[in-house]
Amino acid sequence: RTATGARPALTAGQRPGTLPLSDAQHRLWFLHQLEGPGATYNIPFVARFGTLLDPAALDAALGDVVARHEALRTVFAEQDGEPYQRILSPADAGVRLRVEETAADRVDAAVETALGHLFDLSAEAPVRVTLVRDTARGTDALVVLLHHIAGDEWSMGPFLNGLEHAYAARLRGEAPAFAPLPVQYADFALWQREALGDPADPGSPAA
Repeated sequence: RTATGARPALTAGQRPGTLPLSDAQHRLWFLHQLEGPGATYNIPFVARFGTLLDPAALDAALGDVVARHEALRTVFAEQDGEPYQRILSPADAGVRLRVEETAADRVDAAVETALGHLFDLSAEAPVRVTLVRDTARGTDALVVLLHHIAGDEWSMGPFLNGLEHAYAARLRGEAPAFAPLPVQYADFALWQREALGDPADPGSPAA
């Protein structure tokens, strides 16, 4: 807190060399270490289309959204037993659209396989998008999987809106015109640490 007792404003300030996790991220990281990779904290979304989407435009749109949101290209490394956020460049994050072509009677199974992916939070971006394609019928199923460490159910709406906006732009051969984000999730984690203290410190409010 500041000298007046008010919490500091949430802004995008200077970042330290090692970025802490938010309290919620720290809990999820701890559970991931304790239980190992699992689907419990995966947030799924499936949309089915009666036509074929443009994979190239959709892949580019996914790249646009991942580039805009640092949380979608963050991995969680460990130093001296404590986790920290490592934000990857869009290229290094490797978040690309996966296209799975399958027969009509295997679409549901392919969707379930995509939904069952287990994230390695130490080495893998926490979002995965798969297009399950039935070329014989000319239909697509879009499968989005987001780990809870990068967002929640509410986060899925803005993600999908951004993807839709970027996809429409890419279909026109344009880059999407996104407004700059005033803060990223890492800024919130830093703000929370400043406002509440270090959870590892028994004397801090966050302990």
